[in-house]
Amino acid sequence: MRLNTYIAGDEAECGVFYFGEGQGGSTQANLDRWVGQFQQPPQPPKIQHITVHGLKVTTVDVSGSYTGMGGPMATGGAPKPGFRLLGAIAEGPEGSVFFKFTGPAKTVAAQAAAFDKMVQSIQR
Repeated sequence: MRLNTYIAGDEAECGVFYFGEGQGGSTQANLDRWVGQFQQPPQPPKIQHITVHGLKVTTVDVSGSYTGMGGPMATGGAPKPGFRLLGAIAEGPEGSVFFKFTGPAKTVAAQAAAFDKMVQSIQR
């Protein structure tokens, strides 16, 4: 379930999702899906495992031609070159919370510090 959406400039958005305890898929499955939404990224995705206020958080940074979410609810469309995704998955005792920020690389880069600050503010 989408809890909130933040809009940043042209086509960029950060969605925050929580599906409940044991729901939403594993951290690795989500990382694989998010990275798989990019065609031939120019460099491998950057994945980090950190601890924020006692919570395990995994982050991902990937760029390339974004193909979108896919699946039965997707609207399709041509891949969008020059896009970037910053993601974070916070594993909490009542389930994981997913943060997915996608948009043109320039817009995402301009908001990367704000995204990092949001991730660092995660608490139980």
